[in-house]
Amino acid sequence: MTFHGTAKWGAHATHDDHAAHGHNDHAAADHGHDDHGHDHTPHESPLSMLIPIILLSFGAIFAGFFFVEKFVGEGRNEFWKGAIFNAPTNQILEHAHHSPTWLLWLPLVVSTGGLLIAYYVYILKEGWGARIAARKGLLWGFLYNKWYFDELYEATFVKAAKVLGDLFWKGGDQKLIDGLGPDGVSAVSLNLGKRMGKVQTGYVYHYAFVMLLGVAGLLSFALWAWQA
Repeated sequence: MTFHGTAKWGAHATHDDHAAHGHNDHAAADHGHDDHGHDHTPHESPLSMLIPIILLSFGAIFAGFFFVEKFVGEGRNEFWKGAIFNAPTNQILEHAHHSPTWLLWLPLVVSTGGLLIAYYVYILKEGWGARIAARKGLLWGFLYNKWYFDELYEATFVKAAKVLGDLFWKGGDQKLIDGLGPDGVSAVSLNLGKRMGKVQTGYVYHYAFVMLLGVAGLLSFALWAWQA
């Protein structure tokens, strides 16, 4: 889409592009700025950027070829040292180096297949991608939402962790520990104090009546004990 197909700028831009960006463009033109006079037509980068990119591209393409012995060859032990601490004698690298031929070619085949499909959809049949997206089918939704990985993560880990946290917090900490511990003791003490406070009316005849009941009870106990 970057180097082929219909141009996405200037007079070649589609109506949708104009609708999406027209407001900003007109606003800039009305103010006489036009994005400070910058040219939006694609152009090659200057040499100050091209030269480092070319040098980096050589390393990206040929580094594996030149340093294969360091990575998985005779010098791998000295190169990796303790970096791969969970693979003594670098068995993982050794197995990867001797993987089946079809497995080694699989990434290239899949990448090439994806490239051909993208070329057909976006170049040979330009506009198919937009029409497929507009239908919002099941496959499009599955891929657009990244295999619903975020939703799956939310349902299995985030919500499960929240439920588990609420269980230990509200059930274990608040109801069990605090409920039977400091909160429970203080609540019992408060309720007992309120009930006992109702007995303290402040009237002398109430206190005298209670004392009389106490004396009567004490005499009754003394008589029962003396007869026994």
